[in-house]
This record gives sequence, C-alpha cells and structure tokens, in this order.
Amino acid sequence: MRLGVPSETWFKPALSVVVSVAPPNLLLLALGRLDLALYTMAGSLCALYAHNRPYAARARVLAWVVLGMLTGFAAALVTASLTSSAVVLVTVGALLAAGQKAVCDATRVGPPANVIFTFISSATLFAPQELGQVPAHVGLAALAGLWSWVVGMAPGLVRPYGPERRATAHALRATAGYATGYAQSGDGDGAARTAAAAALHAAWQTLGASGPRSTARAPLARLLTRAEVALASPADADPARLRAWAAALRGNGAFPGGPASGAGPARAALSAGDAPHGARRPRTQRLGALVRERLAGVAPLAVRTALGCALAGYASLALGVGRPYWALVTAASLYQANVTLTWNRGVQRVVGNLLGVLLFAALAPLSHVSRLSLVLCCVALNFGAEALITRNYWLGSVCVTPMALLITDFARYQEPGTLMADRVLDTVVGALVGFAAAVAVTNRRAADRIEHALAAVHRAREHSAGLLAAPEPDPHALTAAHRDLTGALVALRTAADTAAGEWWQRDLPQERVLHAEQAGHRTLAVAIRRQVPPPAEGVRV
Repeated sequence: MRLGVPSETWFKPALSVVVSVAPPNLLLLALGRLDLALYTMAGSLCALYAHNRPYAARARVLAWVVLGMLTGFAAALVTASLTSSAVVLVTVGALLAAGQKAVCDATRVGPPANVIFTFISSATLFAPQELGQVPAHVGLAALAGLWSWVVGMAPGLVRPYGPERRATAHALRATAGYATGYAQSGDGDGAARTAAAAALHAAWQTLGASGPRSTARAPLARLLTRAEVALASPADADPARLRAWAAALRGNGAFPGGPASGAGPARAALSAGDAPHGARRPRTQRLGALVRERLAGVAPLAVRTALGCALAGYASLALGVGRPYWALVTAASLYQANVTLTWNRGVQRVVGNLLGVLLFAALAPLSHVSRLSLVLCCVALNFGAEALITRNYWLGSVCVTPMALLITDFARYQEPGTLMADRVLDTVVGALVGFAAAVAVTNRRAADRIEHALAAVHRAREHSAGLLAAPEPDPHALTAAHRDLTGALVALRTAADTAAGEWWQRDLPQERVLHAEQAGHRTLAVAIRRQVPPPAEGVRV
C-alpha cells in the first residue's frame, strides 16, 4: 500500500488518454449518440500503450495494439450477437482474457498490458448486440484506434528522441546510484548493481529499436558506454557527472558528454546491434523463436487467468449480480509474475475499488446534472487514473472504479445504489476466486526457468571469456558477447525473483544464482575495461 515515486512520464499516458477519449465522446454527445461511446472507447484506450518506446518502434507497436484490440472486440461483439447465455459469455470472456494475458506477457506489451483489452472485450460481451451491427461498431472502434495512433505518435514532432533520452538518463542515474553506494561502503550493493545493469540493458535495447537513421544513437551510445565503464570501475566513477549528464538529457538540448573517450566502443556497440554475427538466424525466425519461448513461459499464468476469470464470473452469476464481467475483469487484473505479487495486487485492487465506490457516490449527483457533465467526469477520471497509478495500483483504481461505473450511464441512466452494490460484490468475489485459482494452478516451471537461465549465463560468460583470451579480439564480437551476457544476467535475476515468489516449489539454487551473477559481472567488468582504455590517473569517468 506504500506510495512510490511517480513515474517520470506519468503525464504522457494521462494526457494522451484525455486527448484520445474526449473528442470522440464529445462528438457523439453532439450527435445525440453517446450510447456508442462504448465502441469508440475500445479504440481510444489504445493511446495508453507504448509511451516508453522510440517512435520508430512505437508506430509498429501501436498498430499491433489497435489490431489486437479490434480482434478481441470483434470476437466479443460476434459472440454477444449469437448468444444471450450468461454462462457462455463468461466462458468466452475467460478464454479471451487468458489469450490476451498470454500474448501481452509474451510480447511484453505494456503497461497497462492485458487489463485494458480484457476490460473492453468483457464489457462488450454483455452489451446488447445484433449481428448486423457488428461491422459498424468495429468501424467506430477502428476510427478511434486510428486517432489513438495519431495521438501516440504526435509528441515525436516536438521531441523526436524523447524515449531514447529518458532511457539513457535512467541508466545514468542508476549507475550513479551504484557508484555512490560503492564509494560510501567500499563494496557495491548487489541489488543496485543489478538494477544499473538492467537499466543499461534496457537503454541499449531502446537505442537499438530507434532505427539506424536516428541521429541520437551515437551521442547516447557514448553516454551509455561511459555508464558501463563506471559500472565496471565504480571506484573511478564520478556520480555527480553521471547525474549531470542525465539532467542535461531533458528537453531537446545538445547531447552532453562530448565526443571523447568511448566513441569507438559506442560505434562498435551500435554496429553489434545492427549487423548479424556468425550464423545468426534471420530476424523473423529469431523473433518467432523468442515469442514461442515466452509463450511457453507464460502458459501457467494463462491457465490461471482462464480458470480464475471463469470461476469468478460463474460465482458472480450464482450470486445474482447483473454484471458478472466486473468479477471477471477483477480476476484478470490480479495475475502477476508469481503468487506473492498476485496477492499484493489483490489487496491493492480491493482497497482501490472500495474507495472508488465511495468516490462514485460523491460524483454521481454531479455527473447526472447533464450528459456533458457525465462525459467531463469520465475524462477527468481517465486522467486521474493514469496520473496516479504509477504511485501505486490501488491509488489509480480509486479513479478507475467510478469511471467504469459512470460509463454504464452512457447508454441509459443507472440506479447508483445498485451499481455500487454490484461493484463491491463483484470486486470481492473476483479477488477471492481469482487468488484461489492462482494458488491452485502452481507454476512448476518457475524453478526450471532458473536452470535454463543459469545455463544461458554460463554459455554467455564462457563465450566472452574465450574472446577476451584472444590477443586482439574483434571489438564488434566482444561488444555483442558482453551485451548477450548482460541480457542473460538480467534474465537470470528475473527468473530467480519470479520463482522466489511462487509457493510449493522445490529448493531453489540461490547460492548458484549468486555465484553466477558475481562471476558474470566480473567478466562484464573485464570485457568493458578491455574495450575502453582506462582513464588517466586522477581522471574520473
């Protein structure tokens, strides 16, 4: 329940969803067809995605998000037009939720990942529908989705390299934090080092996704190379300089750091990301293999989602609730990487929804003054949800809950007391049943993923060590090897943390993980020192 530091870019999704949602809703209000807002909302909420990606990659990701949203939306519309059986609708909603969970986790689309897809498809399943209306309603969602794509890409006209700058600045600050701790204690904190390595790895991936024609890649790569040097030699690092560089990356000013040391390794790093090495498979094959591997890893979560959503919906029906999709969405929103995180999310969801119901009670009289006030309240709650959710999930849910309740008034006026009672009951049912499903479906593969990750770290470290043993290793090959080793170490830490939060596991190889991480980071340090000449005596990086 503790509130965290707000995201640096909290205002981006918050403003984007306002700009994406408000015009279609106001246009429908002017036309006297606010009842169609549910269909445009499906496309409008796509504006929440891909804000952390470079614009070259964002264009593709947003297009896939819109297509995925339309696919689930159309499936829900067709199902709703063919049957009125609540049991069938809940079953289809649970299967859609499981598929959306699996695809979003495998492709790492998010935040907000699968929850928005499930919210739209589940609500659509219980909206009255005729088969002949489906094409027009899908067309409305597609038009709103196109507008969301434009909204998501528009900031690139003002700050074309914003995502790359932010990722680099975050890596610099994380490295500075590790260097500061090392200077204070004489021995760096392992968690801080891991966080810095992960931030650097993510920043390199962001630069790689920006496209070879990006003029920001070279100067930002120099800064990342200097951060890697500081991570490898924290005793020689200057945290204040790293933080100053990070601060200078705000806005569209000149890139800090200059073209001094690190230019050669930076060019090698960029070339390593652009050019194939050895017998590497074509990109499409590599991507397909990666997605298949990730789908296999998220299979237990997909089963949990399907079972939990179905049981939550059935329980809601048994209790006589008129909107069982709320219980279904509550269950779908719980599932995180492991049971521990799922429990945390369940507590946050229940607290946030109960407080949100109280907020709805306060807003209901204002929203019922006129249809315009209803639309404006929903837009304001959209902004509040995205602005607050990075502090803690429960805080964002305080705004999401009344927004979801007010949306039901778009078609026709609803009795507030009934809505509030249904929402509270569905929240409790969805949370309890959803968590029970998480406990029942154990992720026995979590420990196996640690073994695979340990093997990957061992291979990457052996490959890097072999290159370092050569008198003059190929700089491109060495850069690619040390980047692969960094990715393997990040994956190992993720696998270990995920398995540690699962229950009913065999003993985890914690000592082997620790030794592998220590050995891997030592090899990384040697590789970076080999690539970059040591600083002159008395000079700090």
